[in-house]
Amino acid sequence: MKRLFLTSLCLLNIFMSGLAYAEKADAGKATDIAADQMTYDDVKQINTFTGNVILTRGSLLMKAARVVVTQDRAGYQSATMYAAPGVLATFRQKRDGGPDLWVEGQAERIEYDGRAELVKLFSKAKLRRLESTRATDEVEGDFISYDTRAEFISVNNNAPGAKPGTGRIKAVIQPRAEAKSEPKPEPKAP
Repeated sequence: MKRLFLTSLCLLNIFMSGLAYAEKADAGKATDIAADQMTYDDVKQINTFTGNVILTRGSLLMKAARVVVTQDRAGYQSATMYAAPGVLATFRQKRDGGPDLWVEGQAERIEYDGRAELVKLFSKAKLRRLESTRATDEVEGDFISYDTRAEFISVNNNAPGAKPGTGRIKAVIQPRAEAKSEPKPEPKAP
């Protein structure tokens, strides 16, 4: 059992180092996981946490009813977060580029691809970029793809494979800080 626990923590450290790309300082932090239960299949390289799963690493905070972590033959980690009925799975992480920049999202299912550093949010998806507690950008749709390296967001009105045009997306883009005003020219004497 002790070997299983240590193997699981090692796998999660490898996985989370890719996920923490948004805040480079998170890569050197320990991963802390709290859950009601954990299973690990060494042959299939699948680690499953169930029951009020809370995963933290530095500024990264992920919450879901169930989290399944897999590893491919090259050692790349992927995770799928599943929400409990009636609630949403969530993540929040500090972004590089400023003292108080954040990204947070929620959906019924959230998938993270460690190789591509891509987050996909499925069903009732919402993604927000924040400066402190003020939302600077907010998008909602049935499917959101977020490239953590490029900070590129794509939103669709329906999940992949669903009939196009079955829903609409919503976006709120806040104005950026006002540019410093240039001094007004002095009026010329007549």
